[in-house]
Amino acid sequence: MVRIKIMVTGAGGQLGRELQQFSQAYPQFEFIFLSKRDLPIDQEAVLNNFFESVRPDFCINCAAYTAVDKAEKEKHLAFLVNGESVGWLASACAKVQAKLIHISTDYVFDGSSAKPLKEEDKTSPINVYGASKLLGEELATLNNPETLIIRTAWVYSEFGSNFVKTMIKLMSERDSVNVVDDQIGSPTYAADLAEVIMQIMDSREFRPGIYHYSNDGRISWYEFAKVIREQITSNCRINPIPSSQYPAPAKRPFFSLLDKTKIKSVYHIHIKDWKTSLDSCLFRIKRQSTSTDL
Repeated sequence: MVRIKIMVTGAGGQLGRELQQFSQAYPQFEFIFLSKRDLPIDQEAVLNNFFESVRPDFCINCAAYTAVDKAEKEKHLAFLVNGESVGWLASACAKVQAKLIHISTDYVFDGSSAKPLKEEDKTSPINVYGASKLLGEELATLNNPETLIIRTAWVYSEFGSNFVKTMIKLMSERDSVNVVDDQIGSPTYAADLAEVIMQIMDSREFRPGIYHYSNDGRISWYEFAKVIREQITSNCRINPIPSSQYPAPAKRPFFSLLDKTKIKSVYHIHIKDWKTSLDSCLFRIKRQSTSTDL
C-alpha cells in the first residue's frame, strides 16, 4: 500500500513536536519532519529542489517567525519568514500538486471586535507580526488554491517557550506576578491543534479555505494565570493590570476570541474546554519534570 507522504516544516516548534507525538498513531501516513536547519523555508531555490525531490502529498507549515516584539525592529526578517517564504512554500507545493496546511494567527485582526471573530471578518493587524502573517495567508492562497489556513491563538504546550511555562517558572521564583487583565481570548493547547490537523488529514475530505481554531471558553490572561496557579498549588500573588501598565514594543489585540463554528461543522471537530486541556498539559509538564529529576 502506498502511504500518503506528509511533510512538516518547523518541526522543532511547539506544534511540530506535538505532531511528532501524534504521528505514531497514524501508520497510514509517511511523515517527514523538518526543522529550520533541515529545510529553511526562506531559501526559495532550496525549497523548490527539496519539493521536487521528495514530492509530498501534503505539507503542514509550522515554521514561523514568532518573536512578536522583536518583529517591530526585525521587520524585514518577519515579512521574509512569515510572508514571502510562505508564498514560495505554497508555490513549491503547487508545482508537485501537494496540498498545504498553513498555521496563522488571531493577530491578523485588530482586536476591536466585541464578538467572536469569524473567518470572513475584516483583517487589520496592529503590529508587524500580524501584518507579516496576513501577507503569508494572502500569498499562500494566491499561489496554491489547495491551501487550508488555520488561524489560532494563545498557543502553549509542554514544549518550547510559552505563557504557561513562563508562569510556572515565575510563580516558583517570585512572591507576586503582574498579568494583564484586559486582553480577552481563549488559549490553544498545541496538542489539541495537532490532533485536529491529524483529523483533517485523516478525513480524506480536504476543503481549502480559512478556519479558526482554539480551545473553547473566554478568559483574560489574568484569569488564565490564576488557574495555572491553582493547578500547581502556588502561593504567588497575581496582580491584574491593564495593558497600559505593561508596555511592549508591539501592540496586542484586546480581543482575540475566535468563532470556531466553521471548523466544527466542516470537519466535525469536537473542541475541548480550555481548562480540560490545561490540566492535560500541566500533567505532562509535571511528568516531564519528574522524569528529569530521577
